[in-house]
Amino acid sequence: MSDAVVFVLGACLCCGRLFTFNPWRVPSHQWHGTREPICRDCVDRINPRRVANGLPPIVPLPGAYDPADDTDWIDG
Repeated sequence: MSDAVVFVLGACLCCGRLFTFNPWRVPSHQWHGTREPICRDCVDRINPRRVANGLPPIVPLPGAYDPADDTDWIDG
């Protein structure tokens, strides 16, 4: 087992704020051909509108905004 961790510093698709996240678990949206991350604050702000429009809320995976163990790969 490795002691290494992996995280990404990137800009939120919605608000542009820089935040750190687990690259395999963070909520994201397809935008101009690439998956772009969405920060926790924007998920919280977006979800009431999604639900009001009959869409399911965005539910971040556990650890989405935490560093990941370097063995925490999600194939896909």
